[in-house]
Amino acid sequence: MSEAANDVAVQMRAGLRRLAKAVVVITSQHESQRYAMAATAVSEVSMDPPSLLICVNSNASIHTPLSAGAGFCINILHSSQEAISAVCSGQERGEMRFQQGAWAQSKSGLPYLEDAQASFMCRNDRAIVYGTHTIFIGVVEDAVTSGAVDPLVYVDGRYTVVGPAE
Repeated sequence: MSEAANDVAVQMRAGLRRLAKAVVVITSQHESQRYAMAATAVSEVSMDPPSLLICVNSNASIHTPLSAGAGFCINILHSSQEAISAVCSGQERGEMRFQQGAWAQSKSGLPYLEDAQASFMCRNDRAIVYGTHTIFIGVVEDAVTSGAVDPLVYVDGRYTVVGPAE
């Protein structure tokens, strides 16, 4: 990386610390193995068709099943679920990531967090490789919500909460 590009990357990283994002756990199942990873690189794409995108580092264990076309679920965490985010951010590996939280299986076979703020079950529709990451676009085939709106938020390298509307 050139010095100018490195300077831009440093400035970009500093700028992104100011972008508050809901914390999600992305899950998948492929060849009888479950995968989970915490993320904030998630966004809506379209309401017609209903679709979301996730950005996954090519080094992440979940990248392989997603690259093979496995479906995925985006679970928006509740403010009380910081421990689940920590476990899925690297404190644990593999199946151990599912020891924390109330996990269930969707009709399509995807693991999802029953008490997440929302869970979106997605059919893996498209993958776009860009730099160190792959952008996976999923068509939402089912969605469930739970409780009052009170998501776990990540900003400036730390967790925070918004709190439910009164």
